[in-house]
Amino acid sequence: MSMRSGPIPNGARFGAISIINHWVIAALIIGMLAFGLYLDAMGRGPDQLALLQIHKSIGVLVLILGAWRVLWRIARGFPEEIAEMPHWQLVASRAVHIALLIGILFMPISGYITSSTGGHAISLFGLFDLPALPEHKAVSAAAAWVHFVVAYALIAIIGVHVLAALKHHIIDRDATLARMIGSA
Repeated sequence: MSMRSGPIPNGARFGAISIINHWVIAALIIGMLAFGLYLDAMGRGPDQLALLQIHKSIGVLVLILGAWRVLWRIARGFPEEIAEMPHWQLVASRAVHIALLIGILFMPISGYITSSTGGHAISLFGLFDLPALPEHKAVSAAAAWVHFVVAYALIAIIGVHVLAALKHHIIDRDATLARMIGSA
């Protein structure tokens, strides 16, 4: 398997960087969505506050790696489809991929804005604090709403993405999923 993938021709496998990039971000986003739901359900208190600091620190990592993922996709473009599909599926596939890339950035950015403009510091695992934005409760509330909406939108979009990958693998029996796990 090649480390680097250029423009991906029809049927070609992804390079190791693209595969690792995809799965690391997938694990982080899914983990952070689950972590956020857990934090929301646990109620306020010192335990939630301690876990929230971990959530924020991981969120900073998601922003850094997510920006890399988005820039990598912009630089490489979207791969050609392996299988023939109706036009509506091609459009839906591209829309889902674009929505995922937008969500990868909007989640940590909206979290940062929520916290920072809410007067709360964001530290990267206690190593250093990110620069704070001016405190503004209305901006913080709006960003919190965006964070909430994007979280649930991402859950739905990830669900569609996973179901589509399984459809390709089980029903269509094409190599769409196989090339993202490195076995195409």
